[in-house]
Amino acid sequence: MKKYLKVVVAALIAIVFVGTFVFLYQKSKPEKVVYQEFTPTVMDIRRTTVITGCIEPRNEVSVKPQISGIITDLYKQAGDKVEEGEVIAKVKVIPDMGALSSAQSRVRLAEINLRQAEVSFGREETLYRQHLVSDEEYDKARQQLQQSQEERAAAVEALQVVRDGVSASNAKASSTLIRSTISGVILDIPVKVGNSVILSNTFNDGTTIATVANMNDLIFRGNIDETEVGRVEQGTMMTITVGALQDLHFEACLEYISPKAVGYNGANQFEIKAAVKLNKEEKMRSGYSANAEIELAKATQVLALPESAIEYSGDSTFVYVVKGEGDSKTYERTQVVTGLSNGVNIEIKSGLKKDSRVRGPQVVAGGNEK
Repeated sequence: MKKYLKVVVAALIAIVFVGTFVFLYQKSKPEKVVYQEFTPTVMDIRRTTVITGCIEPRNEVSVKPQISGIITDLYKQAGDKVEEGEVIAKVKVIPDMGALSSAQSRVRLAEINLRQAEVSFGREETLYRQHLVSDEEYDKARQQLQQSQEERAAAVEALQVVRDGVSASNAKASSTLIRSTISGVILDIPVKVGNSVILSNTFNDGTTIATVANMNDLIFRGNIDETEVGRVEQGTMMTITVGALQDLHFEACLEYISPKAVGYNGANQFEIKAAVKLNKEEKMRSGYSANAEIELAKATQVLALPESAIEYSGDSTFVYVVKGEGDSKTYERTQVVTGLSNGVNIEIKSGLKKDSRVRGPQVVAGGNEK
């Protein structure tokens, strides 16, 4: 029994020893290196940059009241189209008590002067008919009466303006009626009936009754990095994409580049504006987020390779040209002159033939590149 046990132990030791030797031998064998291979292709290469911004109207106007008061009526709502001069809202005047008292006092004083002028004119007219006063004195009395009448009319009108915001002589140009200053679409009406509003003056911007814009004249506004601003110029065309509208695409023409940079997240950026070109059937809203793709450079129908096949060494670039087939395959290091790159493919200006095969990245287990 002991002899049988010794034989079994010896066999196990031998099996472990042989297995370890085979395992180490397999691990020490060099793995066959496999590379991807590329053939140069004739294509167009474009270098572009994408700018994030928004769509907004070129002209957006805030309509403000000419008097202070309380909103009594709103005749329009956001989204409505208005013409220049069309009434948007009506304001009820809350008069200043000091100004109202002064206007009332002026009316009473004008009435006193008018009554005195009427009495004086009546007396002068009687004497004039009896040929007891000259024509000059009679004309002066009549002029004084007319001046008093005009003064009373002006005082009454001033009282109406202070009290009601409108007088009988300027009812059509009433400052209580808030009118649109341009033709367009109402973007927002931030007030409600009953809200108090104040007029714009030296110390206050005034209350905005409505915001009106011409939605047929839109621009794209965004910011471009300082490293790319030198490659674009006014008149450059760009492609605008609005993701909210099922990736709607349309053209825009760059018309403004800010002369001054603004710091944003640690980088200097320049504001740009581009005129949007829309078809009549395309509907756009103010404030849509959009991306603008600008072409910085382009090479047409050039020989190109994937950039992963290029080896960089200082200022020089190299590729490995495949020679032979199968196990006799070799790779010849060849210097090439490169041109424009779009981050995926790169232009080959010289040093490589169209039918050449070029070594790419190494293929490792699982089919991944190395």
